[in-house]
Amino acid sequence: MLATTLGACTPDEPEPAAVPPSSVVVQPGRPGEAATTIAPEDYEAPAPASDWNQADVDFFADMIHHHLQALEMSELAPDRAASADVVALADRIHDVQASEIHGLAAWLQERDLPVPVVVDPGDGSGPRVAGGHDHDVEDMTGMLSDAQMAELAAASGAEFDRLYLTGMIQHHEGAVQMAVDVQVEGVDERANELADDIGAGQQAEIGRMQDLLADL
Repeated sequence: MLATTLGACTPDEPEPAAVPPSSVVVQPGRPGEAATTIAPEDYEAPAPASDWNQADVDFFADMIHHHLQALEMSELAPDRAASADVVALADRIHDVQASEIHGLAAWLQERDLPVPVVVDPGDGSGPRVAGGHDHDVEDMTGMLSDAQMAELAAASGAEFDRLYLTGMIQHHEGAVQMAVDVQVEGVDERANELADDIGAGQQAEIGRMQDLLADL
């Protein structure tokens, strides 16, 4: 019995040949077509998606121009507004949007894309336009026309307060729409996050400005 048992374990007996595993890749079909299977060496992976697209680029560049006009509007308030609440609101808008311009410009700089603003001119004047853009800035949603800006600059007292609030509501509504558009059309994670922040912040300020306008 011992011999029989040892004989069954002898290394001279060939082991069954290993069967190589079968490997295939499922290739999804077009809409309405069934999926197919192909060999791994024949599979061509789709090209990786870019982490940003033109909608993202336009959002960052256009929002810089948009913010610059809000700064220009708000810088008029200390010398022209009658309401202390309007001056305080204008100061807040100026500080927040000037800060956001730095982040908008940094995103473009990190990708070696043109930045339409000088962020740190070094003369205390704050951000300012550095060059042109590929379309008319006045065509951006919410932007005030040259005539509206001239009317605002010429006004003072309660009339300035009214024009500032109505103009900035228009301006904020445009920025909110720009934020919605990039969330639909863009792919960049940072653009989506910034659009969330801008949309929520400016929507809240719209409510505040509507209250101030009702009190005039």
